[in-house]
Amino acid sequence: MNVMLIFLAAVAAIIFWWLSGQRLTSKPWLETGSVQLPGHDGAERQRLPAPAVKIGLFVFLGVVGAVFSLAVSAYFMRMASTDWWATPVPRLLWVNTAALALSSAALQWAKREAVHGRMEVLRPALAAGLALAIFFLVGQIQAWRELTAAGYVLADNPSNSFFYMLTGLHGLHILGGLAVLAHTTVRAFSTAVATDRLRLSVDLSAIYSHFMLAVWLLLFALFAGWANDFVDLCRTLLS
Repeated sequence: MNVMLIFLAAVAAIIFWWLSGQRLTSKPWLETGSVQLPGHDGAERQRLPAPAVKIGLFVFLGVVGAVFSLAVSAYFMRMASTDWWATPVPRLLWVNTAALALSSAALQWAKREAVHGRMEVLRPALAAGLALAIFFLVGQIQAWRELTAAGYVLADNPSNSFFYMLTGLHGLHILGGLAVLAHTTVRAFSTAVATDRLRLSVDLSAIYSHFMLAVWLLLFALFAGWANDFVDLCRTLLS
């Protein structure tokens, strides 16, 4: 329960911090002018409040974070049972983690290039992020196959069930993000693309990718046993 509350508090703090910087409390009908920022071509462009779709994404990520926090809390409570045997972590998960981290870095690179309007660099950055995310999903399926071949099946013990459930849930969210990222990548290679809409799509894809990377790092630490050591350390310091 303590782990769940800490995770929810962290998610809420991140959302509040982001919303506080998006001029959501501004009153445009009372403003006599608009804030101007220099564009990449030397012209001035208007700074607008955050689009509703971006706010909706952060609300959705808050819900996703709550779902994973509940699952992690249940994991900690269940592992105290006598019928719990830890599931070994396949070495392939290290490669998958690196691929997901590189995918997130590629999308951050694409986000920066989209801001400056450099389409010739944006396109390969998006393609790299998409390919690495697909590689991550394929690697996760292969890790499942290695575990089942070694006898660690779904119904063998609660640890196996949680491993398949959490990695499967995370994989489904990655798959959903891939659908949006693939659509964004195809639009980037189109000749008639709206720059502002493409920039927003790249920004949303990057935010989603960073969040799912953070969730996966938490899950990976959980499976590897590092999270357990951290919780024990915190309990020792608080007692």
